Amino acid sequence: MAKHFLKVIAGIDTHSDTHHVAVISDTGEHLADKEFLAVGSGYRKIVEFITSFGTVLAIGVEGTGTYGAELARVLTGEGLQVLEVMRPNRQYRRLHGKSDPLDAYQAAEAALAGSGTSLPKARNGAVEAMRVVRAERSTAMRARVAVITQIKSILVSAPDTLRSRYRGMTGTAIIAAPEKSRPGGDLKDPLNTTAIVLKRLARRYRALAQELALIDTELDALVTAHAPMLRDLRGVGTDTASQLLVTVGDNPERITTEAKFAALVAVAPIPASSGKTTRHRLSRSGDRQANKAIHHIALVRMSCDARTKTYVSKRRQEGKTSKEIIRCLKRYIAREIYDQLLHPHPAPAAGELRALRTAKNITLQRAADTLHIWPSTLSRFERGLTRDDHFFQRYSDWLNTN
Repeated sequence: MAKHFLKVIAGIDTHSDTHHVAVISDTGEHLADKEFLAVGSGYRKIVEFITSFGTVLAIGVEGTGTYGAELARVLTGEGLQVLEVMRPNRQYRRLHGKSDPLDAYQAAEAALAGSGTSLPKARNGAVEAMRVVRAERSTAMRARVAVITQIKSILVSAPDTLRSRYRGMTGTAIIAAPEKSRPGGDLKDPLNTTAIVLKRLARRYRALAQELALIDTELDALVTAHAPMLRDLRGVGTDTASQLLVTVGDNPERITTEAKFAALVAVAPIPASSGKTTRHRLSRSGDRQANKAIHHIALVRMSCDARTKTYVSKRRQEGKTSKEIIRCLKRYIAREIYDQLLHPHPAPAAGELRALRTAKNITLQRAADTLHIWPSTLSRFERGLTRDDHFFQRYSDWLNTN
């Protein structure tokens, strides 16, 4: 059979310096394998090598989020279908051995069978920028925590003359005080050295705080430009929104169903029944950071969202535990977020209700008393600072009947 009529599948085992490529036919026949440098010229040679065998149906690539990220971008740019494949499990490696050619052929066979494969993240847009910024933010947050911990640790064993200055101080006060001090004297004296070190640590803390403020501003701008409506959902802020966007990637359409999204963010219910006990638990797989973000949203709604409070109260009366209630909330939140990611819809125009209330000469206090909420809460809602679609409908119905 002529090569240009052959249909082939490629598999690539990626590393930091080299990539090993294997090519098989659509019937599973091993055709060839070769190693290439993980550089721009190497990527071009990989494309030439794979396409020289015939029509390329798919390319299975290991590690599209790490060593294979740039290669996946290049292959996609050439119009080739790239699939992310899981690394061979230990049982497979015990039976078949371990080498770069074997791993590359296994990746090709996985792409041919369609087992253990998924569409990789695009990593070419605003979400990739968010991922990089969040990575920087994570290290800055840990560094700031380390600084405050070290300051408190040093003060524990510091001379009493120095400890007495900061006794009773907490929070930012214990950071601001050393920064304003003017230590000096012989470095051989532990008192002087400790005071100097505390001042330097306090300056480091302030620098990290300023860096974090800048990072948060940049992150807020990225979320506003890419998915501003996501933060319209109750309890979703910049931090949680950016994490969920990073988990999904620049191409959310790769997650084809809401159930797949629930599995991705580790809120898919899994049967955990035994004997007379019938129950479910949440999946422990998926992105743990995305699960943490959804957990935070659930806690926020449980504390300040009237509809969620009503739901929690109803579930408690049914005998549900707090863990079970939060599990149910997470599943609902995941469903809501998925719908907003794939089909974003703006919040209802609460400003129209404010105009209607004013036209009917109804004071803010009267409306708040009737609806059983604080006037300040109602004011924020009318100005579009908070979103609650359920309350919008209730408020609208009340105004139209008065």
